Amino acid sequence: MAAGGGITRAIRIPGRHGYAVEFSPYIPSRLACAASQNYGISGCGTLIVLEQNDAGLVIIKSFDWTDALYDVTWSEVSENILVTSSGDGSLQLWDTSKPQGPLQIFKEHTQEVYTVDWSQTRGEQLLVSGSWDHTAKLWDPSVAKALCTFTGHENIIYSTIWSPHIPGCFASASGDQTLRIWDVKSPVSKIVIPAHQAEVLTCDWCKYDQNLLVTGAVDCSLRGWDLRAVRQPVFDLHDHTYAIRRVKFSPFHASILASCSYDFTVRLWDFSKPSVLLDKIEHHTEFTCGLDFSILLPGQVADCSWDETVKIYSPSCLSLPPS
Repeated sequence: MAAGGGITRAIRIPGRHGYAVEFSPYIPSRLACAASQNYGISGCGTLIVLEQNDAGLVIIKSFDWTDALYDVTWSEVSENILVTSSGDGSLQLWDTSKPQGPLQIFKEHTQEVYTVDWSQTRGEQLLVSGSWDHTAKLWDPSVAKALCTFTGHENIIYSTIWSPHIPGCFASASGDQTLRIWDVKSPVSKIVIPAHQAEVLTCDWCKYDQNLLVTGAVDCSLRGWDLRAVRQPVFDLHDHTYAIRRVKFSPFHASILASCSYDFTVRLWDFSKPSVLLDKIEHHTEFTCGLDFSILLPGQVADCSWDETVKIYSPSCLSLPPS
């Protein structure tokens, strides 16, 4: 079943396999993709800035890096600034208004950096990164050195995501099967949740409830967690047939989320309804790794895949009135 209710815009990027995609928080028509040669195993990476118009998707800027790029996040203070994370253990800060390489490189992780996120809470200009070296690190983009290193995970950190509600608070998901909640004032996690009996590859915060998070794992399930009572998940969603690579809560509907998977699909869910699965989108022919909701255009979704394509679409199930 393909996405209904809106035009699908797509672009093929030959020789680049997509790992992450994120809409600009400033310009509704713009998004960025972090992609890599050779499925991220060898070769270089490319940051691709895309613009959507009536004709489809077009590349307006691209920047190569010497190693695979795994994640990308937009600055919350400038429409031209992005940060990417790389297989060589570094983060790169780019200014898309300038043609040269990165403005700044942050390199303290000792292994692949799989995740990076820019804080969205007011008054903060902070980055958090997570690595295969089992650590998360806190960065001020104006300072060359990490402000803090967070230890405790016993395996690869696949996802680090800032709370959109609580300043200085972020979540991390790891191959050690846990979801952890951190306060930047302490290097030790304040909540440890044994979320799945499998590697946890992704997590996200609900935009409408500061206590609600979701995790996605190699066991093909999505689980919701209320931080006030973490013994049992508040929802447990099953329909994917391979590992869930990324999950995102809707910015416009309190109980809707989307997930993408190594089963090539994107699925949309409403955990408040008896029939939780809203849509299954089958428009890729390889692992689907990147996923995002637009915060400026209600109902618009972007994804990217190892099949060398980026797609933007508006599933009909998202045409509901916003929460």
